[in-house]
Amino acid sequence: MADVLVLVAHPDIARSRVNRALAAQARLLPPEAVEVRDLYALYPDYVIDIEAEQAALAAARTVVWVHPVQWYSMPALMKLWVDEVLAFRWAYGPGGRALAGKCLWLVVSTGGTETSYQEVGSNRHPFASFVPAYDQTAELVGMRFLEPNVFYGAHKAEMHEVHAHAHAFAQRLLALAGEARANTVAAPPEVAADERRITSDD
Repeated sequence: MADVLVLVAHPDIARSRVNRALAAQARLLPPEAVEVRDLYALYPDYVIDIEAEQAALAAARTVVWVHPVQWYSMPALMKLWVDEVLAFRWAYGPGGRALAGKCLWLVVSTGGTETSYQEVGSNRHPFASFVPAYDQTAELVGMRFLEPNVFYGAHKAEMHEVHAHAHAFAQRLLALAGEARANTVAAPPEVAADERRITSDD
């Protein structure tokens, strides 16, 4: 099992540029450092192998969620994954400490530009306004929520921007893997108490 678990959730990754590039870069990294699981490829019928997912989570020190923003939130299968895999008495509740002390990093792409995620923009709020549910999920299961990585305007981005973003993503994964290995030797970290834009981002 790897130090960093990357969960990719894109309903149509073959048509994606950003999420597909991120997944491809992550798969080039050493498997003992980074494991990539494509949820839509694994579970096209939406029947999730909960034990397999929990085993992958338990082995990793850092978990990365990679997905397009859909209706200001996560894709449907990602939400189902959260509902079923982060189970009561396993991830939270009495005895539910399987994820305590691990890190959660959110890596998302939006169809809307950064300007659209402002008070005067079409989305009326900064993207940070849509993050609290993720942050609270991490808090509930005892994970440390890392600063999200947001790639804006995915549909119209130049390919050199996408490639640079994917390269930086891969470098951060390696850094997180190194931190994870260091933390297995040291004490565990403290648990930190429009158009297609709206319906499907890249």
